[in-house]
Order: sequence, then structure tokens, then C-alpha cells
Amino acid sequence: MGVGIRSLKSALMAAAIAAAGVGAIALGPAQATADAPQAQRIDDFRLADQNLIARHLYKMADAKGIVLITYASGDATVRKEAADYMALKTAYAPKGVEVMMLASKLGEKREVVKPEAQKLGLKMPILFDYNQLVGEQLGVTRAAEAIVVDPKTWTVVYRGPVAGAREALDGLVAGQKVQVASRHATGGMIAFPERARAQAHANISYVNDVAPIIKEKCATCHQPGGIGPMQLTTYEQIKGFSPMIREVIRTNRMPPYLADPTVGHFKDDDRLSAQQIKTLVHWIEAGSPRGKGEDPLAKVKFQAPEWPLGKPDVIVEIPPFKIPAEGVIDYQRPVVPSVMTEGRWMKATTFRVTDRQAVHHILTGVVAGEHKEGATASESQWGASLGGYGPGRGSNINPDGHGVWIPPSGGVAFQNHYTPYGKETVEKTQMGIYFYPKGQEPKYVLRTFLIADFSIVIPPGEGEHHEMAYVTFPKEAILYGITPHAHKRGYSSSTSVIYPDGREEMLIALPTYDFNWQYEYFLAKPLKIPAGSKVVTRYVYDNSARNHANPDHKKQVTWGEQSWEEMLATYLHYRWTDETVANQKPENDKMLQATLFMGAMDDSMDGKLQAAELKGQAGDMIKKFFTMVDANKDGGLDQAELTAAQKMMPNRRRNTADAAPAQAPEQKPGA
Repeated sequence: MGVGIRSLKSALMAAAIAAAGVGAIALGPAQATADAPQAQRIDDFRLADQNLIARHLYKMADAKGIVLITYASGDATVRKEAADYMALKTAYAPKGVEVMMLASKLGEKREVVKPEAQKLGLKMPILFDYNQLVGEQLGVTRAAEAIVVDPKTWTVVYRGPVAGAREALDGLVAGQKVQVASRHATGGMIAFPERARAQAHANISYVNDVAPIIKEKCATCHQPGGIGPMQLTTYEQIKGFSPMIREVIRTNRMPPYLADPTVGHFKDDDRLSAQQIKTLVHWIEAGSPRGKGEDPLAKVKFQAPEWPLGKPDVIVEIPPFKIPAEGVIDYQRPVVPSVMTEGRWMKATTFRVTDRQAVHHILTGVVAGEHKEGATASESQWGASLGGYGPGRGSNINPDGHGVWIPPSGGVAFQNHYTPYGKETVEKTQMGIYFYPKGQEPKYVLRTFLIADFSIVIPPGEGEHHEMAYVTFPKEAILYGITPHAHKRGYSSSTSVIYPDGREEMLIALPTYDFNWQYEYFLAKPLKIPAGSKVVTRYVYDNSARNHANPDHKKQVTWGEQSWEEMLATYLHYRWTDETVANQKPENDKMLQATLFMGAMDDSMDGKLQAAELKGQAGDMIKKFFTMVDANKDGGLDQAELTAAQKMMPNRRRNTADAAPAQAPEQKPGA
């Protein structure tokens, strides 16, 4: 389950809160009606809504009250009362009340719920409780039930028809103690099959059911030498941390594989399956029984390997860097002279980081020319990328038959972002390189391209600020992987392809973007991207006080290299279908690069830049020449006019920041 080092404090705090009784596990009913047992206390959860934006309950602690209205697609009562739900939201949202809906019915699908909600005029988050864990714990039985929660105590103060919720909300808004009330809801029944099996949960086998899940999904990080802050290699350890395990599963923090399960399929998927989630949570709620049998984890000698892919063919020593206890460190861009005696095709790379708290990211690029010890190089000089390191990230492994050429001369350039954390330290990172065996060289060149928007402007205090960018593929390509990247205000992210016929297909969605877990997501089945297609990436940013990682919610935020600034950056890993190692097409990348600026600022996606779309430093510069370069005087800049405007802009260093440049140079052996 790999709790990240930076997340340790919050995880331990959550465990302490659980131990103290706030958000404690509800092992039995505290209140009852004729319908079902009712939970007095609501535990923390994080669920994605119909727009694939996650809603984290305990982050709403500053609300005056929280209303969850149970939803079921097609329910007659929900349809009849939809206007009443919106009237409640309209009346109480300005008073600091959060109004959302909870969709716990088995089999609910976003493609059904979203258009139905739009038709009914339901302009509020509808949270998908796919595994029914939230509905189970709340004792939900019917649709159209309003559940009013007091965020000061996380207790349910009212449940029943929405018409009766106002009295409780008036009391919460006024800061008064509210008398708990419960009435019958009238919506259709919602089945919860596991509720009927509650007694059987005590018979879940630790030996046969729980331990194998922990071994496969958790102990890989939570073992000696692993990145997890505690070990989960014995029953006693698992039992001791079981309240925390339940909480991080319910809030979708662990395992930290953030892709939404309803969008796309990926290789090396580290998520728990729905059945594994329910098995672990129900076992913990049953008291984490030991049961009979020898602990299978006791038979395993757990020790994280020094190099997860085995001993590298070449080890590159990045120059050690002393990181002070505090302050701001500019990006470091050292070049390590080539240690290669001959050119080879790279298959994979991995990094050994000595102090994960201090390293925000490392990016790499091949550079030509001779370089002495202490040399540096900007990203504009880079050729092919050799992968990189980010928090929680593993090795960089190319798809079979795809490689990156590393010449025998020149060197490897790095972009290193170090972050002080209150303790002076020295970072001594090593990069391991793995080659294709001689005689088994790859057929294809794997390329990496960055979709970026250097014009983002995030207003102060805004909790859900949307930004987007796209690129247009000039030639047909095969897409293999996607790597989203933002900083501490990143909230959610998604990437889609819009085909030439206008059809849009979402490829990946991260309802929660987590700065501490920056994964590469490789598609289980590579996707053909026809020429003329647009690949669009969308981000939501949280610049509010509710974002506990936010450096300053009172500040307007723009693009920048440091973590308190922000980025919109999505890496694409692909190949051109008309390109092979023997017949390389670097000009394709140059044509793709030419579409980047338009896609960064063209929020309407009409292929023209309107004056209103020009924002940020880059937009301000273009505005100076807008009238001059708008040759046809139609009030918009097309690609040719934009290119003319860019030529008039002052020369300045390319602000790639976290971004690796496109791999335009040829990667031929000996190049």
C-alpha cells in the first residue's frame, strides 16, 4: 500500500484520530429505524463524481453542514424531487453547506447518470460509491434519502425526506446543537448484498484471503528497505495498522494508483480489485480476526531489492548535491560525461534515490559534444529522454521492441529538483541503464512529447479552477503511455483523444491528482492515433484553504518551476507508424511541436486564438502584436498568424521547467 514518506504525518494523524474515536469503525448499529441499522458517525471517504473529480469528505470540515442525498438512476422519487434538491442547494450553499448526492446502487455507470442528471437539472456532485462501502456504513436502504452531517462531530443529525432537512440545516448554520431526527425515505430500495453477509465477514480468512492481498499489493513497499514508512509483513503488524488500512482504502489513498477504474486499462495496474477492497475492509470491520493456520507472510523473507530490475548494465553517478535545511534551490542541470564505450539501445532505466523527501523529480536527456566534470546543459540541448524519477515512481521500461539510442560520445544531462524539508542532507542519486542485448536491437523508436500550458493563471482562493491544453498529431502514431504532472494545487486530471470525425475518447482520468505519487500509466493495449487527431489534457486546480498542501491560497498562481508555483504538463509516450529504427522521422516531432503553442492557449479548440484566450506572460506578449499579425482582421489568430507573432516575441530561454523536450534529433547508431 506504499504510504509515501511525505504522507507519513497525515497517515499517522489519521490513525490517531481513528483511535480517539473520530471516524471510528462502525462495527454495529448505533441507531435504528424500520428500514435498516443507522450509523451515528460517518467515516472519512473520497469518491469520484460524475465529472471524475474526487470529493474528500473530511476536507469539508470547514462547512456549516453537509448533505448527502441518495441517488439511483431511473428512480421515480429522485426524478420527482430533483427540483427540490436543487432548491435546497441554492438556499444553503451560500450559507456554507455542501450538498451532494451519493450513488450506491450496484452497476451505476457514469454514462447513464451524467446525462440523466443534466436532464433533471441536478447541478451538484453525484458521488459514485462503486463498492457500496459508504452506503453500507451509513445504513442506506433507499434512494431520495437526505442525510445531514454535522462536520464538527462527523455525526448524522438528520436522515429522511429532503423536505425535512431544512430544520437541521438551519440549526447547523446558526451554530446550534441539533436534535437527531430520523424519518422514512420514500425512494426505491437499493440492494446491499454484503449487508446480509455481515456475520459471515468474521469468517474471512486471514491466511487464505487477507495475507495474499497484503503480500501482492502492500508488502512490496511496506517491507525492509521499501519506501513505506511501516512494515506490513506479519499478522501482528497488519492488525495493529488495520484502522489506518481501512481509512486509506476508503479515501483511495492506498495503493497510490490514482487512475479511475472506469476509464481505460493499464499495464502493471497496482490497484486493489473491487473484491480485494471489500475483503480487506469487511475483515477489518469484523475485528481483523486471526483465524486458524500458519501466517503465510512468516514464510517469506521480505527485503526490497537494491535494484528492482536487477543489476544494471551501466550505473551513472549523478554528482552529489548538498541540500540545506531550508530555502529555495534552483533546478540543477548537471551533465555526466558518457561512460559508454559503444552506442547501445536502451531498454529501461531506474533510479536509486538516497533521500526521497528531498528529491521532487529528476529528468534526463542525451546531449551531444564533449563534456568535462562539472558541466551543465539546458533542456534545449537535450535529445532523447532516458526517463526520470518522481515521487512514488518506479522504473522506466520501454514497450517491447522499442528503444532509445545512447551514443558512445556526449553525455547524459539531468534536470534535478531538490526540496529542503527542515534537515540538511546530501543526495547521491544513481541511475541504472539496461540495454537490449546485442543482436536483439529494437525495431521502433520510443518517443516522448510534452503537452504543456505555460499560460495557466489560477485565481486566489478558487477551489475548482479548470485549465486545458492539446496538441494535433500531424501523422499517424501509436500511443503507449501517459504521465500527468502538476504541483501542489493539482486536484484532478484527465486525457482524451478527439478523432478527426469529432468523436472523443477518454484515455485516463485521475479524479485525485496527488503530488506525492506521479506515475507513468502505460496502456494495456496501445492506441492508434490517426493523423489530424487532437490529444487533449484537462486539469482542475485547488487553490483554496481546503487544500492542505496549498502553499498560499491567497496568491494568484501561474506557471513556474518551483513547487509553490504550478504546471499543466502531460507526457505522451508514443511512436510514429511510418518510423522505424532504420527509417527515422524526426521531422514528425517538429511538426507536432509546432502545434503546441496553439493548443496551450486555444481553450475553445476552434483552431484560432481570440484576444480573450491570451493570458499569462506568453499571452501578454502576443497581445502586443495581435492587431499587427491578424492579417485577415477576423479577430482571431490562426496557426500561420500565430507563428508570425511568435517570431516577433523577444528571445528568451525556453521555459521547459519539469518538461523534457520533444525527441526531434535522430537516434541512429553513431548519430
